Amino acid sequence: MPRAKKDNTPTSFRLATEVYDRLSKFCEESGQPKTVAVERAIMMYIDDYEKKKAKISDAE
Repeated sequence: MPRAKKDNTPTSFRLATEVYDRLSKFCEESGQPKTVAVERAIMMYIDDYEKKKAKISDAE
């Protein structure tokens, strides 16, 4: 039985070669697809930003 497809939006962007090379090496070593690695990294970045933003708001 095939996997259920998740809702997605095709995206195209350019990465610096050094960043792409690091991403590729990371994905080879960890065994995860680039899409999964990028999604997780973006979510971690946004979560961290929102936590810091909330701390600043609480301090005011």
